Amino acid sequence: MNKILELREKRAKVWEDAKKFLDEKRNQDGLLAAVDIEVYEKMEADVVGLGKEIDRLERQKSMDLEFSKPLNTPITGKPTGMTESKSGRGSDEYAQSFWNAMRNKSLSFEITNALQIGSDSEGGYLVPDEFERTLVEGLEEENIFRTMAKVIATSSGDRKIPVVATKGSASWIEEEGAAPESDDSFGQVSISAYKLGTLLKVSEELLNDSIFNLEAYIAKEFARRIGAKEEEAFFIGDGVGKPTGIFNTTGGAQDGITTASATAITVDEIMDLYYSLKSPYRKNATFILNDATVKAIRKLKDGNGNYIWQPSITAGTPDTILNSPVKTSSYVPTIAAGAKTVAFGDFSYYWIADRQGRSFKRLNELYATTGQVGFMATQRVDGKLILPEAIKILKQKV
Repeated sequence: MNKILELREKRAKVWEDAKKFLDEKRNQDGLLAAVDIEVYEKMEADVVGLGKEIDRLERQKSMDLEFSKPLNTPITGKPTGMTESKSGRGSDEYAQSFWNAMRNKSLSFEITNALQIGSDSEGGYLVPDEFERTLVEGLEEENIFRTMAKVIATSSGDRKIPVVATKGSASWIEEEGAAPESDDSFGQVSISAYKLGTLLKVSEELLNDSIFNLEAYIAKEFARRIGAKEEEAFFIGDGVGKPTGIFNTTGGAQDGITTASATAITVDEIMDLYYSLKSPYRKNATFILNDATVKAIRKLKDGNGNYIWQPSITAGTPDTILNSPVKTSSYVPTIAAGAKTVAFGDFSYYWIADRQGRSFKRLNELYATTGQVGFMATQRVDGKLILPEAIKILKQKV
């Protein structure tokens, strides 16, 4: 049996056992004895642990598939002159020259010219086209926000996005009466680009070892570091030197419901949050919350006695709350007085703008005394919620 499917079935069974135990051990007040709480929390921890192991195996499977792709093209004996060559940063010459420069191999005048294809205002070498696509795939694996948001590319300057502020309406007209004017009004949202960077060091021994896959190492580290910092900004960024997050008071999502308690959430409040979102947005809506908040919601039942949180038993599908997908992030605030703890909505209305041309710069002298070479990676990105009504927030009582 497929290992991932086996773990999903095991996780579903553990959760069913946990629910049964919870129902059997609750007293008349709906509370558990201290000894029963310890047993239930152990069962719940097993559910969480199995979920994380499933996520790890799915990411590993995805990465194995990516890195199993061939690194070169076999000779096919095509007739001379029939080969279609790429140009610019997509050319084989440029890609080879780029990695030669990263490994500090001797540069001829021909290679130097190839490295100057394209432009880079910061003075670093622009990434070859094939490798840049690898980086974007890596960011999607590390950053759950990118899998839900709309990602656009911009080459320079601010990106102006027109938004319908108010819509006109129709009216009943009496015979020979004049049709009333009802115009749409428009606004615009401006997306710019904030600079995000990281510095990684590689020993000279590894760098000069032909077996060491420099490309894969840089792609993995760039994805891990940049992806984590991006996700943090997309959730809680204040728009000052970084993107504006959905939980930010200004420019973020609209408040849907405020809880009656500063330290708890009820099933009715989850229902209120669900229906505070307009029905057209609910079709593609997702719940986003912290793992600790999921733990609190796991015990809630609807009016029919069914738990509103349900685990996924099918590979590639997420857990659900009220039949809507659930995703978790450590950057979503935990339950506390005044905290915004749950987001529910269509995240495709959050736009991420990637400024074209991620760049790398090799630092030869800075770490020479320790036998290392530095690589500085930078990119420019911004993110904003285009329609605040597309995502609703559950906020804890102050």
